[in-house]
Amino acid sequence: MQTFPVNMRRVLVIIGIIVLVFLVLEFNRRLEALNKFNEEMGILQADATQVTQTQAALQTAVAYANSTAAVDEWARTDGHYIKDGDLPVVPVAAPGTVPIEMRPPAPTPTPMQKWEVWRILFFGN
Repeated sequence: MQTFPVNMRRVLVIIGIIVLVFLVLEFNRRLEALNKFNEEMGILQADATQVTQTQAALQTAVAYANSTAAVDEWARTDGHYIKDGDLPVVPVAAPGTVPIEMRPPAPTPTPMQKWEVWRILFFGN
């Protein structure tokens, strides 16, 4: 029976190579996690920018809604109010004229395709 001489230097080199392989694998895993986190950070920064812009726009809208200019604009357009000194104008038809009736146009029927006619004939609605 032959015994192989165990060279301590070879054993240490093999153990060192195995440790280096595990270190490289761990480093690769950490780099992948870093890349994933960087992508998520970019997405979150874009979302944060959008939310900040939305907040600024809403604050501007609230500031305008609380201003007297907004109240005055609403009162004149939607509220149908007038200021002192304004002369309201109401359009009136000329005396003796018949008011014009506005009828909505009648919808034009769309022609049915042949297969639809046959389907109705055989199967009903």
